[in-house]
Amino acid sequence: MGRVTERRKVIRIRDGAVSTRPDTLVAEEPMEIRLNGKPLAITMRTPGDDFALAAGFLVSEGVLAERSDLQNIVYCAGATGGGTSRSSEAESGGGSNTYNVVDVRTAPGVAVPDITLERNVYTTSSCGLCGKASLDAVRTTARWAVDDTHGGDAPPVRLDPDLLAGLPDRLRAAQRVFDRTGGLHAAALFSEDGELLDVREDVGRHNAVDKLVGRALQSGALPLSRAVLLVSGRASFELAQKAVMAGIPVLAAVSAPSSLAVDLAAETGLTLVGFLRGASMNVYAGEHRVALRAAAGVDQSG
Repeated sequence: MGRVTERRKVIRIRDGAVSTRPDTLVAEEPMEIRLNGKPLAITMRTPGDDFALAAGFLVSEGVLAERSDLQNIVYCAGATGGGTSRSSEAESGGGSNTYNVVDVRTAPGVAVPDITLERNVYTTSSCGLCGKASLDAVRTTARWAVDDTHGGDAPPVRLDPDLLAGLPDRLRAAQRVFDRTGGLHAAALFSEDGELLDVREDVGRHNAVDKLVGRALQSGALPLSRAVLLVSGRASFELAQKAVMAGIPVLAAVSAPSSLAVDLAAETGLTLVGFLRGASMNVYAGEHRVALRAAAGVDQSG
């Protein structure tokens, strides 16, 4: 498995003074995801939690929803290897394996998409999923309903704005690699009481979320029906889709959401919070989960 960080020489200019020094950079490497032996997607990611990343990606694709759907995940030798594979216990590395190709094996009876050249997708660290009609797919394949406005066995998640306001600082404090590189995005899962459940870092926001969701799938924790997902940066449609596919009712971002993310949140019942900075935030959808009356000066008059 590749390293999370790498060292490169940099020419540093400070107040006109020029010096040469090593700099710590976040690693970025391609990883191919295969489904039952067939190529499905290539993603640019920070090495680490590769099996969770692959599993989470397949949750967002509607292939996996429960731990029982997954038979196993193995590393493959890749394009330069001899076609051999290693079991999930070998994730720590070793041998001549390239560790940039993983094969996800589904349990017998799990329906898988028809994998064709047109179906294969490519993801980058900046744009996430490319070349897929995601909007229609999420409407038809979401296994877990996040819309709780019509009642149910459990009361809706209810969050105080003060609790939400404190989450970004807690996420930032948990970003270990960011402190060394300044080049990683992060995603975190919190309980409705504000407890930090898990945090992952990656060069791509979508990968960080997939790693969280994949770890939850592997531990049998899906759906994450009482969790809050917080992401660094903006909230794109793809991140909203990943939240819905994992059954997460609340998505919060420190920056702006896209218009399509807001539309998807409104359609599915997802609570979407943007510009979560200090005591300020914008609630774009699912406001019934935010205790607005507890915030002074909120006009509730419609």
